[in-house]
Amino acid sequence: MTRMRPTRGFTLIELLVAIAVMALLALVSWQGLEGMARAQSINRERSDAVLTLQTALSQWTADLDATVTLAQTRAMDWDGRTLRLTRRSTDSALPVVYVVAWTLRSDAAGVARWYRWQSPGLTGRPEWQQAWDRAAAWGQDSTSSDEVGGTEIALMPLEAWQLFYFRNDVWGPAVGATALGTGTPLPDGVRLVLSLPPGPALAGVLTRDWVRPTASAPKSS
Repeated sequence: MTRMRPTRGFTLIELLVAIAVMALLALVSWQGLEGMARAQSINRERSDAVLTLQTALSQWTADLDATVTLAQTRAMDWDGRTLRLTRRSTDSALPVVYVVAWTLRSDAAGVARWYRWQSPGLTGRPEWQQAWDRAAAWGQDSTSSDEVGGTEIALMPLEAWQLFYFRNDVWGPAVGATALGTGTPLPDGVRLVLSLPPGPALAGVLTRDWVRPTASAPKSS
């Protein structure tokens, strides 16, 4: 009769080695999955930031394109902090204008953001003057949109912004409406310089030039 040999099992050391190898493989796999999730999150954040920036710049260009010069009003005014514009309605059936303001101010969390404010539709000079003054007050951090009325939109985080005007064939720092004079209510071009805060999505300095439709294209330098 043939005797059966006993089956040899794993030793304790072999089991410990196998467990250690499996743990190492699990750790490597988890790190790979975590890296993929982090990359997807960064890409999603960058895409959202780019979309927000594109939307803000499109609105900026639309406001400048729609800027209108009316009797006894100001088309554009820059006080070093807030840009105010008088713009026409995009609906030709509505004979109204709007006062629009852009500024950099801090939100409730203390984060500096680029903001846009727009008045209701205006049909008369007294209404325009009131909205124009409200836009100037809104440009101050101490005044909220609830106090002045109108519609306020927080656009994007921003460290700083600068404006330059193209006048007399040269770029120079933006000036107030009084310095522009009644004979030239609008500059030939407006250069927007945005300083984006550091972060994983967007960072650095962005420059955007706008040319008045009736003006010749300004030089980029």
